[in-house]
Amino acid sequence: MHNIINPQQTLLFDPFDSVLTEKTRTRLLNGWHGVFRHVILELMPVDALSGQFNQTLGRPTKELYSMAGLLLIKEFKNWTKDDALDAYCLDMAIHYALNLEPVAHDLGMRTLERYIDYFEKNDIAKATMNDITVKLVDLLGLKIDKQRLDSTHIFSDMASFGRTRLMGVAIKRFLTQLIRHNKDDYYSLDESFRNRYAPSVHQLFADTKKDRQSFKLLRQEVAEDMYFIVRHFGDNTKYNDKDTFKAVERIFSEQCEVHENKVIIKKKTSGNVMQNPSDPDATYDGHKGPGYQVQLSETSNKENEVQLITSAIAQTAAESDANAVEEVLDELSSNGLLPDEMLADTAYVGDDNVQHAEEKGVELLGPVPGCSNQDDEQLTIDDFNIDETTEEVICCPAGHKPQSSESNNNTGKTKTVMPESTCSHCDFRTQCPVIKVRDGYQVEHTAKDRRLAGRRAEEQTEVFKERYKVRGGIEGTNSCLKRKTGLSRLRVRGRPSVYHAIYLKIAGWNIMRASVCARMREIVWQRANLAVFRFNFGLLKMIIAGKSISVAVSRYLSLHLRDFKKLPTLSKVA
Repeated sequence: MHNIINPQQTLLFDPFDSVLTEKTRTRLLNGWHGVFRHVILELMPVDALSGQFNQTLGRPTKELYSMAGLLLIKEFKNWTKDDALDAYCLDMAIHYALNLEPVAHDLGMRTLERYIDYFEKNDIAKATMNDITVKLVDLLGLKIDKQRLDSTHIFSDMASFGRTRLMGVAIKRFLTQLIRHNKDDYYSLDESFRNRYAPSVHQLFADTKKDRQSFKLLRQEVAEDMYFIVRHFGDNTKYNDKDTFKAVERIFSEQCEVHENKVIIKKKTSGNVMQNPSDPDATYDGHKGPGYQVQLSETSNKENEVQLITSAIAQTAAESDANAVEEVLDELSSNGLLPDEMLADTAYVGDDNVQHAEEKGVELLGPVPGCSNQDDEQLTIDDFNIDETTEEVICCPAGHKPQSSESNNNTGKTKTVMPESTCSHCDFRTQCPVIKVRDGYQVEHTAKDRRLAGRRAEEQTEVFKERYKVRGGIEGTNSCLKRKTGLSRLRVRGRPSVYHAIYLKIAGWNIMRASVCARMREIVWQRANLAVFRFNFGLLKMIIAGKSISVAVSRYLSLHLRDFKKLPTLSKVA
């Protein structure tokens, strides 16, 4: 049965009046608790949660706004599950934020885990983050025309293994499950094989010598053990559908090859391989290690009181930054947050991404990949006068017209031939990119070459440097986000749990950033006082109608005279 209390619904008597002093209420309203209670709580995905329960049958659910809010607070405060239970049951500040009465509340671990499971299975966290972001940007009147883009690495709650230990742990996990469910099959294996994987994960291969040759022999032995398991149990339906066997099979295919029944360990693997059987979704980044990452875009207009994260896309660590631009822009566009200018580092600003952004009306700005080391005096194709429609050269940097300039639609190249009489005596001959051929001088270029040359030239200007210098601010955001919310190393592993945590932590970051704005504090005070105004206005109508009013209500009205003094003008409330 649904138990839903609309946060905008006001009570006859405010239960916090008897437990909060004026100073403590002020602290709550000026902090993130007030923002959460009066702005964020009404955005909680109650409709998605309520679909998991029968509307009329069964025991009443926990109040759904408060439960969704608790999961959000749990993540951006980096609480354990026990911390979340204690806060829900005992913490009066959390009661205020979640619109709960300031009394002890009961909540069991199993109930909390069930609500977390609802969020993860239905991908509710992503939509919640987007709703909160759009609402805060609108309320604060932030300018979104200028934004910056970057990614940051995230570790899940898993151990980091080398290749040998990874293969050994996968075998041990399979053997542990084998002895648990079928001892006969386990003891039918060779004793030396069983003893090799009998120690705990931390003691696995501890008796191996530490020299390079011993490690090489060990790795080969473990690889052959994996191959044995794949062949021995691969046709047995009792085992080949189990996760532990699938992990052994996958790791073997990613790390090894078989040539004429001989196991050969691959010298190098891609980053998109399993890093730990406990978290099969995590992949590897060559610079930052195993785990996940998130692509973040953030407002960067200097006129904004604060900068908020406008888009977040969770990924595994092996994903390339160069492939993220299209998805980021699509998400920003769907939320109505598309900027005019996006600052990014070199990995994002390849020519294809710049062209795609331009189609969406976004100027993607950043250092050009693969910049040449030529000196400033050297001329480039950008110094030629070129018709951008046909890509044909009109004249060279010295103003000479070409003998011919033809564009090949199949190859995309434009071949330009210059008269020998002009090039051989030109003052810019040593600086010009034209080359001497049998029939004269010629230069070839593509539209991409022209665009890159133009961007490289622009990159050296003071205007570019002034525009681009604010991009570094997102590095500070990444650092603070990890310190404040625990985003650096999560308490969970596995894609659904990791993505759930990432999106809610980022939503919480935006809430905390918004709570320091003078504009947001004004909104919170307006909404808090508006609740008092609604109740007192109802009493006033009763008095005008000539209806009697109880002594208790009269006293309540007199106690809130101070709230009338704090009310904003009716035009502001509207």
